[in-house]
Amino acid sequence: MTILIINSGSSSIKYQLIKMPAQEVLCKGQVERIGLDEPKISHKSSTSNSEKIIIAHNHRQALESMVDVLKDTLEETNSTVDAVGHRVVHGGSYFSKTVEIDDAVKDKIESLFSLAPLHNPSNLIGINIAEDLFPEAKQVAVFDTAFHQTIPEVAYTYAIPKEWSEAYNIRLYGFHGTSHKYVSEKANDYLKLNNSKLITIHLGNGCSITAIKDGVSIDHSLGFGPMNGLVMGTRSGDIDQSVIFYLMDKLNLTTTQMNNWLQKNSGMLGLTGYSDFRDIEQEAQNGKKDCQLALEINAYRIKKYIGSYIAAMNGLDAIVFTAGIGENSAFMRKLVCENLECFGIEIDDKLNTIRTNDIREINKAKSKQKILVIPTDEELEIAKQVYSL
Repeated sequence: MTILIINSGSSSIKYQLIKMPAQEVLCKGQVERIGLDEPKISHKSSTSNSEKIIIAHNHRQALESMVDVLKDTLEETNSTVDAVGHRVVHGGSYFSKTVEIDDAVKDKIESLFSLAPLHNPSNLIGINIAEDLFPEAKQVAVFDTAFHQTIPEVAYTYAIPKEWSEAYNIRLYGFHGTSHKYVSEKANDYLKLNNSKLITIHLGNGCSITAIKDGVSIDHSLGFGPMNGLVMGTRSGDIDQSVIFYLMDKLNLTTTQMNNWLQKNSGMLGLTGYSDFRDIEQEAQNGKKDCQLALEINAYRIKKYIGSYIAAMNGLDAIVFTAGIGENSAFMRKLVCENLECFGIEIDDKLNTIRTNDIREINKAKSKQKILVIPTDEELEIAKQVYSL
């Protein structure tokens, strides 16, 4: 079975073509800068590795360009696209598992636009266009929130009037579930544990941390929408609600304007003027104090969650770092893990700097808890779930 994985974002589309159950990646690529200047597509297979400027004023043109480069791989491997797996960020309370897409599913995805305004609209656009481009294939939705549907009521309930929560389905939903599920299963296999207490830390432009007990998500930093918790590239993470009301009054901002500031102009961008972590780390090394402080704030926030999740699980077996920053920034991992010896967490500076695509330990031999770096593969996890369905 050949499955095309589509991760449709606001200005980019990532894709992989995967043969299942062999888990063989036939090709993969990304369309970037959709609707912006000089959009481009990068494509990699066993026989080609290309990058070119394309016309992509919108998602349809971007996906049509993707189809053009897929043709050669499909012909070379004598394959057809049997199913298309779509990453969908917010499934609300509707979806606790992977589902085949029909009109009712699309309506529910659309009804959740206001909860994930940066993601769900683009996800649905990708679905609608893929239905036209691959009419014979099954269309399947895999939800970031599904993995976190196991979070207990005591953890997902907000202390607001009960009738509001019930009327408007307000609760902690959680996100990045595909990534957290994938790396936690990898960690359990590596540790050879059936009963485990893990903290998985997904650090990219979007960031989140999850407490996973015996393979099940029991708490998570992102909440009702994907803006809470850790400091992110452009999102504020945790903030005192009174600050929001105070600024709306002082700056005469509407709710939409305030939301845009917290979603798109806060986080590391608000603290430093940069949203790309690589730029921030480089400027910090060059002595820029705003960038140094921002990294320390970021790490401090993560430390607080680590401590609270150890308390929630009454213990810990391993910390797992994943995603772009978590996998590649030795500096950030060290900043997070130092001075946590009270929890039995001791990082090995030399092991921390070694780069590899495999699972690796970066803890000292005497560390009571493992510190693991596990590359995430959300596309493969989506393919596994689509194939299983």
